[in-house]
Amino acid sequence: MSTLNQQTQTGPSFSLQNRLARLAWTLVERTLFRFSPTPFHAWRSALLRLFGAKVGRGVHVYPGVKIWAPWNLELHDECGIGSGAVLYCQGKINIGFRAVISQGVYLCAGTHDYNDPGFPLITRPIEVGDHVWIAAQAFVHPGVQLAQGAVVGARSVVTRDMPEWMVCAGHPCRPLKPRHNYSLTPSLVS
Repeated sequence: MSTLNQQTQTGPSFSLQNRLARLAWTLVERTLFRFSPTPFHAWRSALLRLFGAKVGRGVHVYPGVKIWAPWNLELHDECGIGSGAVLYCQGKINIGFRAVISQGVYLCAGTHDYNDPGFPLITRPIEVGDHVWIAAQAFVHPGVQLAQGAVVGARSVVTRDMPEWMVCAGHPCRPLKPRHNYSLTPSLVS
């Protein structure tokens, strides 16, 4: 867990350098990234690497994906991020080998301490394991780990860790039934 500025009501949560980097990224994301043709996955991967993301081979990030801070993002080989997904990576987000993040999914790695009068921003990493599938419009809270092979059903709200090779769904999300384990040896990020 990382707490940044203790007084978010009177000052920014991030440094000037961070805010300038996000401004530069926003300009690139809203032009070169968003308006690139759909099959240009290698181009979008190169743009993400340029801004500090760790991106493996064969990654498919679609042009409609919104990424808050690419330098906090790690995408392992052959994972896919569907159009309309939001990777709100104020903290680290790690997406495993052959994981699929469907359209409209929201991964949120930041929150606030509502018990502190300064309302400080708190970041907690999100770990999406190998072969995980997060179905359309699911929301994943800060600090959640989705173990290898887990499936998260559409529009689920994931507030806690989910076990490996289980189909999980609901509001709040909970394990429902086993999923067949077809795991392969994962590749490492390049």
